[in-house]
Amino acid sequence: MITATKLTLEEFLTLPEGDLTYELIEGEAISKMSPKRYHSRLAVTLCLLLENWSKNKGEVGVEWAIILKRNGKDWSPVPDLLYISYDKLPPERFEDEACPFPPDLVVEIISPGQSFGDLSEKATDYLKAGIDRVWLVDSYGKSITIFYPNQPPQTKRGNDSLRDEILPELNITVDQIFKQAGLIK
Repeated sequence: MITATKLTLEEFLTLPEGDLTYELIEGEAISKMSPKRYHSRLAVTLCLLLENWSKNKGEVGVEWAIILKRNGKDWSPVPDLLYISYDKLPPERFEDEACPFPPDLVVEIISPGQSFGDLSEKATDYLKAGIDRVWLVDSYGKSITIFYPNQPPQTKRGNDSLRDEILPELNITVDQIFKQAGLIK
């Protein structure tokens, strides 16, 4: 859905839900890439791992729109997964709305047709908007690149741990994720 006139954030958020997922970019509703099997398997696996870990810590969302600013303009991306701690999103908040605060973690899984470079740029925009960590998951490279606000990205592979102070007590490796997703033996 490319719009002839620019949408405001409020107009975008009131668009009817349909079969496609859209992101608000520069005032336009842009459809997201349609995921394939590897993307789907990784999303399910990461969701289960993060959901099990996050009990009493925060909330995990799948394709949950976020209200952010990018280059001074309203931006509403829809990451594949996100985690937001209860420090930012009180557990008693039950509105059905776009995520109103920058989450602690955003996960984007590279789909066929997407480039690492394009998603790296998006990761940088996430960090500038106040998100603490961004994981770019590469199903073909069997790697996860972690973007930080104040240091260069790090690419993790194999038995590399994904431990991080913003995700206390999360103890998983890259191989665990890809094995559980059925993408390596």
